[in-house]
Amino acid sequence: MRSNNKTAAVAVMMLALAGGAAVAQPGGGMVADAPVELGAPYQVGGKTYTPADPAYYDEVGYAAPLSEASQGGATANGEAFAPAAIAAAHKTLPLPSYVEVTALDSGRTILARVNDRGPMRTDVLIGLSPGAIEQLGVSPGGPIAVRVRRVNPPEQERAVLRAQGRAAERLETPAPLLKVLRSRLGAPAAATPPRPARATRPASPAPAPATPPQRSSTPGVDFVVEEAGAARAPVAPRPAPAAPAPRSAPARVGGGYVVQVAAFSSQARAAAAARSLGANVVEGGGVWRVRLGPYATQQAAQAGVRAAAAKGFENGRIMANDAR
Repeated sequence: MRSNNKTAAVAVMMLALAGGAAVAQPGGGMVADAPVELGAPYQVGGKTYTPADPAYYDEVGYAAPLSEASQGGATANGEAFAPAAIAAAHKTLPLPSYVEVTALDSGRTILARVNDRGPMRTDVLIGLSPGAIEQLGVSPGGPIAVRVRRVNPPEQERAVLRAQGRAAERLETPAPLLKVLRSRLGAPAAATPPRPARATRPASPAPAPATPPQRSSTPGVDFVVEEAGAARAPVAPRPAPAAPAPRSAPARVGGGYVVQVAAFSSQARAAAAARSLGANVVEGGGVWRVRLGPYATQQAAQAGVRAAAAKGFENGRIMANDAR
């Protein structure tokens, strides 16, 4: 009986690797990477979240285990919730998308597939399935400090995660970079009563925003998170408290080093190169520069140069993080 199960699993994997967009999941449904879904803006704790398809995304925050109540249910994009899968819930990233999740206490990094909305708490950046928590090697009992970076993995790894397997772990993050990332963390929120960590699909679609995020089959739209009522607010000062302005890119960390891989006169070409590397795009003077990092030491930056060369970008150069 085990032999038959193994043969079926191999057959499913071969179909995925041969170019199939979906693999079978328990119950007869299909797990696929298309179509990609965004959804309408929604609010959590008085804060408005606008799903978007960013060219890159790199944030630090806290992770929480996906609620046990999610087991046996459906994710926000209609797939069956699978506790053993290396899956995640995020408030704004496309469904599905892929992220590298790094535990900031150990530097251990895994690849996870985002297929759900949540967590429904403003103090939590990402929700992780029991399988993802186990592979990351962290305890689900307390705050889990993490870095979440959107990546574009090869189809072989995508197929493994769609089939509820595990992709190979990434290289551990160097200790100096972990120190820099931890410095960007805020204090964890006080413990609150358990709440469902998974978003549910609305009964009817909410009205679309006045200027919805542009999307295409190739991700390339800046990430948008805005406070309730603050969208497209005038810049002129007002006596009322000002809400944070929407962000189009993660905040830069001063100091250290970056690896400049390439520079383009076309924003679209720069975004495509950044996706293939998991890098950032920095604009200046009408030129879009693709950069890896930041790295705390030149030795760590050398590893970034080698990683870029392995993907065909052989002219990467190390420079100070504050250099333009």
